[in-house]
Amino acid sequence: MNDDLFNLIERIANLLRQETRFEGQSLGLQPIQQEALYYLSTCNKYSDTTLAVTDFLGLTKGTVSQSLKILESKALIIREKDSNDKRITHLKVTEKGKAFLSTTCPPKKFTESVNELTNEQQNETAKFLSEILKNYQKSTGRTAFGVCINCKFNQRTSEGFLCGLTKETLTTEDTTLICREFV
Repeated sequence: MNDDLFNLIERIANLLRQETRFEGQSLGLQPIQQEALYYLSTCNKYSDTTLAVTDFLGLTKGTVSQSLKILESKALIIREKDSNDKRITHLKVTEKGKAFLSTTCPPKKFTESVNELTNEQQNETAKFLSEILKNYQKSTGRTAFGVCINCKFNQRTSEGFLCGLTKETLTTEDTTLICREFV
């Protein structure tokens, strides 16, 4: 059964990469550039730096830097200095980048395929895949980059949410994004 699950997940991932790659050609983007752009659209303010993109993608800093330069030259991302620490530069997805992602991530055909399942089937599939991911992360020791709301540092207060690690207030939207500090 392990082989069957691995093959099914790998095949779905491969099809997603192929379709995303095809969509990216319209802007002359390579898959790595699309992956970086998508990551930046899903991460929070603690995770939108060159180093975080490098960690997330598991690539060299040089490769990631070149990819980010291309995204910037195509006006898909911009760089912003941190308001508190000028040594930190945040990478933000522009409206043009968001528009591109809205039509490509997830690919339309994937969404159509998932929508052929009932809501119950979609929920069950998401539950099972989440369990596999959690177990796999646990066994590999690679648990970083989880969704903020599920982090042990996320605290609900009377005013909303607080990051117990940084002691900063979080918006509801912040809690839906991925964070490199996730535990």
